[in-house]
Amino acid sequence: MREIKGMSVLVTGGGSGLGEASARLFVQGGAKVTITGRRKDKLETVAASIGPACRAVVGDVTVQADREAMIAAAVAHGGKLDALVNNAANMYRQPVDGYTEAFLKEAFDTNVISAMMLSSLAVPHLAQTQGAIIFIGSTHTRRAFPGASPYATTKAAVEGLTRVMAAELGPQQIRVGCILPGAVSTELNLRAGLFNAAEAEARYKAVAGLHALGRIGTGLEIAEAIEFLVRAEWVTGVGLEVDGGIGLGVSHF
Repeated sequence: MREIKGMSVLVTGGGSGLGEASARLFVQGGAKVTITGRRKDKLETVAASIGPACRAVVGDVTVQADREAMIAAAVAHGGKLDALVNNAANMYRQPVDGYTEAFLKEAFDTNVISAMMLSSLAVPHLAQTQGAIIFIGSTHTRRAFPGASPYATTKAAVEGLTRVMAAELGPQQIRVGCILPGAVSTELNLRAGLFNAAEAEARYKAVAGLHALGRIGTGLEIAEAIEFLVRAEWVTGVGLEVDGGIGLGVSHF
């Protein structure tokens, strides 16, 4: 297992949720972390609370110039790039009989294409460090939640991408992995405008029982899995389910 100390890590969507938890964990381990996102205040607040080892860079992962700036900032901050955590994403829900092409294109642009393009930019740097690319999938590819097919489809795409990218980049000793989280309390549904804070909390309580372990997860638990894939030198192309057993489909009669 590689040591986190001395690593340079780029985490997209680092202003809250899983991205923030990952940034904190990597910095605690001695890494220099660059977090990115569109919300300047959120990013700067998180970076300030973590300390000087964490740098905030405002940018939109769907914009090529911003992606280039993210990579450059991470390399400048850490002196190299050891890991890219493609965490930035949004929730997209739309009924099958109400699909709109613009909505679906936006979903794939945000959740899939942006991560593909950023990963492409990272490859020359990761080849020098024999580094890792991490994607964030979802339990939505294991259990069907009506209305969420746009989101689930983007996450299925990310899973398939992980395997092919791992095969292609293996000769350069770049490892690629995907984390499939269960329910974790983040701002994902709030940012998408699907629920208010009280509704989101009630929803998480409602789905807790779908998990075999009887509770939703924490950002730290997902961050620990991300750290494992970054450190594990002989693990690539995997979809690691960190879901409290929701993917088992347990039913209590």
